[in-house]
Amino acid sequence: MSPRRTRPAPRGTDRRTALLLAAACGVSGVLHLARPAVYDAVVPRSMPGPARFWTTSSGLAEVVVAGALASTATRRAGGLLAAALFVAVFPANVSMALRALGSGRAGTARRVVTAARLPLQVPLVAAALRVGRAS
Repeated sequence: MSPRRTRPAPRGTDRRTALLLAAACGVSGVLHLARPAVYDAVVPRSMPGPARFWTTSSGLAEVVVAGALASTATRRAGGLLAAALFVAVFPANVSMALRALGSGRAGTARRVVTAARLPLQVPLVAAALRVGRAS
C-alpha cells in the first residue's frame, strides 16, 4: 500500500497560517505575563513547583514562538516549536476543563468552552507542523 499523497498548501496560505498562529501565541503569551493569576489557577496541581513559574515560563515560550513564527528566517523552527508548545500545554487545558466540569460555580458556558477547546488542539498542532514543514 502506498502512502497517501496530499497536495501542499499554497505558500501564501502557509504564511497566513504562520502569522495567525504567531498572533494567537503572542496575545496568549502577553496575557500570561500581564494577568498571571488567571493562568496560575489552571496549572495542573501535579506540576512541581509554584504555579507562577509555569505561567511565566509558558507565557515567555509563547512570545518566543510568536516571534519565531512571524519571521521568515525562523518560521520553520517556529512551526515545530509551536506544535511542541501546543502539545505541552494540553495537560493544563485538560485540567482546566476537568475543574470547570467538576465545579458547582462554573457556568454552563465555561464548562462548554473549556471542554470544546480540547479537540481544537489537534488542528492547531497540525497547522503548526504544516507551517514548519512548508517553511
